[in-house]
Amino acid sequence: MNCEFMIASTPLPPCMPLPKAMLRLPISNTAKVMYARLLDEILARGTEDSNGILFIRFPVMEIAAALSRSPQTCKRSLNELEQAGMIMRVRQGIGEVSHIYILLPREDTSHE
Repeated sequence: MNCEFMIASTPLPPCMPLPKAMLRLPISNTAKVMYARLLDEILARGTEDSNGILFIRFPVMEIAAALSRSPQTCKRSLNELEQAGMIMRVRQGIGEVSHIYILLPREDTSHE
């Protein structure tokens, strides 16, 4: 990888968003990186449902390839994110990819 030092005028390379509130959640680092990747995906290719809410279809095998993790690790991380209330998966028919809704954490400014 070719790297360089950053100066004030250096433009950032393409980045994935990660809300600061995610850093405080008691979930694995893999789940945090996955959340950033899912958020990036929904911003780039999200589809609106009938209520105007964005969702994505992102099969586990594709997530695993995107994160260089095993499908089992990705399933575990998806479960962590769902249990933490950061995503909501809506199952579709048999053999269909679930719709993944990304929930955004509200920044609690009372502690800062």
